[in-house]
Amino acid sequence: MSASPPAPWAHARSLVYAAGLAAVLPAVELPLAETDGHTLAEPLTPRTDLPAFPTSSVDGWAVRGTGPWRVVGRVLAGGAPAPLTEDGTTVEIATGAMVPAGASAVLRVEESTRTPEGFVDGVPRSSPQWRQPGEEATVGEELLPAGTPVDPAVIGLAASCGLDTLRVRRQPRTALLVFGDELLTAGPPGAGQVRDALGPAVPGWLRRYGCRVDSDDVVGPVADTLPAHVAAMRAALEVADLVCTTGGTMHGPVDHLHPALAELGAEYVVNTVAVRPGFPMLLARLVGADGRVRFVAGLPGNPQSAVIALVSLVVPLLAGLAGRSLPTLPHAVLTGPVAGRGDHTHLALVRLDRVAGTAHPVRHVGSAMLRGLAAADGFAVIDPGGTGSVGDRVPVVPLPLLPGERAW
Repeated sequence: MSASPPAPWAHARSLVYAAGLAAVLPAVELPLAETDGHTLAEPLTPRTDLPAFPTSSVDGWAVRGTGPWRVVGRVLAGGAPAPLTEDGTTVEIATGAMVPAGASAVLRVEESTRTPEGFVDGVPRSSPQWRQPGEEATVGEELLPAGTPVDPAVIGLAASCGLDTLRVRRQPRTALLVFGDELLTAGPPGAGQVRDALGPAVPGWLRRYGCRVDSDDVVGPVADTLPAHVAAMRAALEVADLVCTTGGTMHGPVDHLHPALAELGAEYVVNTVAVRPGFPMLLARLVGADGRVRFVAGLPGNPQSAVIALVSLVVPLLAGLAGRSLPTLPHAVLTGPVAGRGDHTHLALVRLDRVAGTAHPVRHVGSAMLRGLAAADGFAVIDPGGTGSVGDRVPVVPLPLLPGERAW
């Protein structure tokens, strides 16, 4: 594999998205309750008209002809009423119940009276007080296209359509390999060693972005030798669609990621991105003997840089693998200045006020720091050669809040 100049940040997002879309994951059929966080693999269409029958919008009386009306029955939700065949008759009806054939109007209960003889009287409103079949949708109509993220609202809509399962894209199985002999997995840092912050944190980010990460898919610290790197990556690629690694993305004496990728026969999709923090990041592609495409995302060892690599390369890749659109970035107005980073895009940590549409720069934003990240909701995008001034409206890369939650 040959090195290439750093890719502009926006171009890198497009490249990895296209690579993911070219390797879109297969569709699976899942029960509705198991589809949250997945992506529709085919359009969502109803099995019947919605509603499937005329449905009362109110509690009251389904009447035929002019009043006063003689009460001949009652219809509740879930029942199939007999038709009204005589003028001057009515049935009591509940909200959501099927309107009987022959009814000319539905009279609201609060606008009705009872005569001494037990008849119902009143003046029905001129507007229909029931929902007509197909008012919301007709059978076979495309309600949502393939590529739509599935959330509880989509699941509820699918259930109302009469569906028991959905065809969705299989979630990518993702492994994490943590590189670095200097890392501790327990206790306080000291004596030249630092605590591994990415091993415990990155799986949570990946799950929030729709990945499957099992406990045995997190491995490390992997010894700082080329054979150890190759063996760990080879094992992870046996089961994973995407392998994320932390550290080793430069070309130092113990940075073995690039040589390991070369030994495994990988090709770069993106090799370094002109973005700060997070400059030494990469995405590589491998085709297995089974013909299946797998990916390796090289995340920098500095924690904030690693998260920037996730939002810059992994998130667009996952969108492609799921058959979704490339995420469109929302915009917010800066409430404080943000420095530029020369020829590189600057992703600056901000706290978002979604009501006001503003982005507030936070402190403690060094690439090795996590304090600022813990207080932030996303990154303001400052273009190469520019700076961010108070009042500027800039793109924002939001961070997800909960698994599967839309971040903006």
